Amino acid sequence: MSENLLKDVQNILTEEKFTRAALSNYSITQFKDLDAVLKEAEDAHALDEVRTLCDEYLTHSKNSIKALYLSGMIAISRQIIDDAVLVNLVTLFADNHKWNIVKYLCERILEKGESRFALRTLADCYRNESNEEAVFETWRRLVKIDFEEADITKTLAEHFENEGDEETAVDYYKKALGRYINKGQFAPVREIWQKLIDYRPEEIDFFLSTQGKVAKSISPEKAAAILQDVYLSCKKRGDINMAIDVLKLIFTYDERDAEARKEIAECFRLKYAHHSHLEEYIRLSNLTASYRNVQEAIQDFEKHIAFDKGNFVFHRSWGVGRIAKVETDDVTIDFAKKRGHTMALKMAVDALATLSKDHIWVLKATQKKEILYEKVKNDPIWTLKTIIKSFNNYYDVRKLKSELVPSVLSENEWTAWNTKVRKILKTDPSFGVSPDNVDVFSVRERQNSLAEKLYNEFKAEKKFLNRVDIIRKFEHAYDPQTDAEYFADMVSYFAGFLKSYNQVNEQVLGSYLLVKDIASRVPSLAENIHLNFVTLFEEIDDITAVYAALKDKKLQEALLKEIKLFVSTWFDVYVKLFPLALRQQILDELLNEGHKDSVITLVRNCFNNYRDNRNAVIWFYKTNKEASPDWYAEAAITQEKEVVTLIHILDTSFHEIENHVNTLENKKIIRQVVDILFESGLVYDYIDAAGIEAIDSVYTPLQNVKDLDPALKDRFRKNIMKKYPDFKFSGIAEKDTAIKGLLVTMAAFEEKQKQLAKIMEEDIPANAKEIAFALSLGDLRENAEFKAAKEKQTILNSTVAKLKDDIERAQLFDPSTVTTNRVSFGTKVLLRNETKNADEEYTILGPWESDPAKKTISYLSPFGNAILNRKAGDKFDFKIADSQMSYEIKEITGARI
Repeated sequence: MSENLLKDVQNILTEEKFTRAALSNYSITQFKDLDAVLKEAEDAHALDEVRTLCDEYLTHSKNSIKALYLSGMIAISRQIIDDAVLVNLVTLFADNHKWNIVKYLCERILEKGESRFALRTLADCYRNESNEEAVFETWRRLVKIDFEEADITKTLAEHFENEGDEETAVDYYKKALGRYINKGQFAPVREIWQKLIDYRPEEIDFFLSTQGKVAKSISPEKAAAILQDVYLSCKKRGDINMAIDVLKLIFTYDERDAEARKEIAECFRLKYAHHSHLEEYIRLSNLTASYRNVQEAIQDFEKHIAFDKGNFVFHRSWGVGRIAKVETDDVTIDFAKKRGHTMALKMAVDALATLSKDHIWVLKATQKKEILYEKVKNDPIWTLKTIIKSFNNYYDVRKLKSELVPSVLSENEWTAWNTKVRKILKTDPSFGVSPDNVDVFSVRERQNSLAEKLYNEFKAEKKFLNRVDIIRKFEHAYDPQTDAEYFADMVSYFAGFLKSYNQVNEQVLGSYLLVKDIASRVPSLAENIHLNFVTLFEEIDDITAVYAALKDKKLQEALLKEIKLFVSTWFDVYVKLFPLALRQQILDELLNEGHKDSVITLVRNCFNNYRDNRNAVIWFYKTNKEASPDWYAEAAITQEKEVVTLIHILDTSFHEIENHVNTLENKKIIRQVVDILFESGLVYDYIDAAGIEAIDSVYTPLQNVKDLDPALKDRFRKNIMKKYPDFKFSGIAEKDTAIKGLLVTMAAFEEKQKQLAKIMEEDIPANAKEIAFALSLGDLRENAEFKAAKEKQTILNSTVAKLKDDIERAQLFDPSTVTTNRVSFGTKVLLRNETKNADEEYTILGPWESDPAKKTISYLSPFGNAILNRKAGDKFDFKIADSQMSYEIKEITGARI
């Protein structure tokens, strides 16, 4: 069918060439006929073939209307970003004033997604029709996707302003303002700024944020100029505190602004009108003197003005104090441990920090602990606001713990409280994150939208994958009407990776996958993709390394889909990626497409090359256990192969941990393998099924895993001895002693823990007090108490180190694993001393439990080691001092532990 279709298309193109149809002869009907061809090609899955045919035709007939239309429409249906073909086509008809066809073509383009070119051209069509309503509606669509278009945005604002729709007008004025700022055009910025101050004088946060953009994109002087408008508005509304803040900001741009200096003095007079020392402090600080640096003068004045009766101050040694009285040159302060302390006012201003009555330090000093505790614990939002505002409304929340633990909350309470607080900071619009530091927050008087909060978090975040996570959250939270430019800015960060790169790494590939995914839902953002996947894939040096570095599961899944769609040898890539991906989806795709042999080979290769495919081996084992797929059976992975491979994986992972290689990952692997072999019982099932002949193939490799828990080895040995009493262990298997680890009973283990706890909680703190007391006695050279206390400290530290080491090495013995087939830990042995012709009885435990007087000996002692693993009836000689003794083992029973 596709061959016939391609012939028909070829005929259509050839007919156009020979008839030499003029532009004036084309009608919408002809394009609808071409749409029918496109539908037929889509049904036949032949769109790509048709496009290739048309593109080849255009190489020698570049103005072929039909080839341009077919190729262009297929390209945008495939979300191919280069729309030059359709632009050329529309331009041909626009230049010839065929507006009905231009309109049709634009509408067809827009059916596939928003396009700046199509929307601009469509608006021109409506203007030719004098359809003003349609023009404005089209412009509204345009400015949603064209974030640089400022003039049309301003025109829309003026339109809605004339219509009396203030809310919509303000929204468009704000958009236009940002766009003119980005263009560096101050005249329209100033015009819109004054309108917005008239409409929204209370939105101070917006104005303060926007002026920063003016300073950065245009100039600091222009930012200072528009701040004057904000100041006048604040003063007019009686918001003196904000007026002062705005003037301070003006001084950061122009310290010599005489008018602003005069105004700030006036504002301070209004704010502190009832302060008894107001004029004196203005004079002392030289606030109105032009020769004094204005910011230093303001700081000096504010420190002086804060010294008034009843206010709080902080001293680094004496803590929080309250001002009792202020006289001409002196101030009297009540500190907790230094009441009625008098200081010269000048010294107080230099040495003390002033605190508000709501400062967290003041609250901790003045409120009862139990009251503050209840408030902090039960009202984390109040706590956060109080602490953040205590430090100039700019606080690094990583310092929260030091502020509250242990003065208010205990260490144990902190974890749960902090988890709750972190969630609040991320979701509560009352808290704004700094765009410079993801850990720094402020309290917002005007609540942030969640989208604005996420945008600031995005700007502060430095890690690529964290930014991926944030933009996904933003997409779910943002309002396209008000937050589209934030979204576009975030997308542009990822698009930047696609515009210039030296090699395709995880950030370049991840950006492509992410932006393409977002553009599938927000087509206007598709213009950020200037590459296709095949080109990127061909430039990847090592696809497995890039896949692993992506880490994000959604990006990895998107990558697999792109590979399947666009890479002809996708099945080979899938096989290569599987040991990293471990996705059932990969195997399903391979099996469904007839690549069962590849799957079988993959399984075998993973088991044979287990060092590089440890997680894959574990995955395959679990999959087989749960589902028993036929491809696994055909791979002929026997139970012996599974057991031996898993033991080798244990050994490899322990070796890497010893060499400090991928420690966390290897610990995870070890936990899984131990669970499969011992907890789930694979190794025991194998011994039961394989018989006595198969024991050596598993037992010896397992014993050679030197860091494996000795208790597990011991349990395995005893399982063998119980099932096969006559089995002879060979070579290294003759000894059951743990090279690393120490078998102990629960009672002995708990006793060691008690000893360590007593030293840590009682002896060491007591010793610290002894040292402190000895230091207070003076001259250390003749201080016997100090020397004795330090010697005791050395002994205690040494004892602690040994106890910790012993406890770390200890392996708890499971009494249920005791077997009496051989002498082992936890057994009682009756011996016949043939030399003395007498019976002797011993209990075999460990060095912690050893008590020779009570006939309890350690399995690590010379005599204990000599009888370990022997059976009833065995005879042996043992040399004690200079005497040679002969023994026979008469009976082995379980000891009472």
